[in-house]
Amino acid sequence: MVDTLPDVGIGTYDTDPDACAASVETALNYGYRHVDTAEMYENEAAVGDAIAAADVDRDEVFVATKVHSANLSYDDVLERARTSRDRLGVDVIDLLYVHWPLRAYDAEETLAAFADLHDEGVIRNVGLSNFTPELLDDALAHLDVPLFAHQVECHPLLQQERLRAVAREHDHYLVAYSPLAKGAVTELPELVEIAEAYDATPAQVALAWLSSKENVVAIPKSTSEAHIRENYEARQLSLSDEDRERIDAIDREERQVDFEDAPWR
Repeated sequence: MVDTLPDVGIGTYDTDPDACAASVETALNYGYRHVDTAEMYENEAAVGDAIAAADVDRDEVFVATKVHSANLSYDDVLERARTSRDRLGVDVIDLLYVHWPLRAYDAEETLAAFADLHDEGVIRNVGLSNFTPELLDDALAHLDVPLFAHQVECHPLLQQERLRAVAREHDHYLVAYSPLAKGAVTELPELVEIAEAYDATPAQVALAWLSSKENVVAIPKSTSEAHIRENYEARQLSLSDEDRERIDAIDREERQVDFEDAPWR
């Protein structure tokens, strides 16, 4: 079984089941070994179908999913985790996240359920998603098993310095969703110029910048075979210190996922 997080994953947010199954199978056959889904996405069964259909052993694939924020009471977490496991068609979920610290989330009750699922072998690892630094500190104080990953929006226009520092300090992964800022990075002048120098694309530069950061793994979403390949091939791109620092210095911030009740508001 995979006990570390593969260095790039395929995201499945806002992907209907048929497109999800096709894109995940394509990604796995191309070399991806990390698949990210969620109860809220309503495509866990499609992810399971893709894993079964791909030319890859299940033991080689790291499967992550998330519990909906409405289902974070102790009993609901236990029930929903097992339901997700069944939909995915796996014996164990490699990584289960608290999707959002909202609605039914209660640090003590919710995280006790996650710890029990871990101890019972229903899940291999515990994750959190969309926590602020303050909420993350509180969660770590309540969690009785190691935190494996924290998933947040992260890209050159939302660099998440504090949360990356917390990940390094506590030795968990920061998983970057929307790593291409829903396409906005492809028009950043800094990334366009750097990409030209490497005969690469701005998207590949953004992914290479993320992968150069300690404890950071990106999960770009795509249903296009060409983009799935492009994103995976960014693993081969190594940026110079000067170019990484140039991206570090971008001081514009554009959050793509935001709403009135978001934890950071």
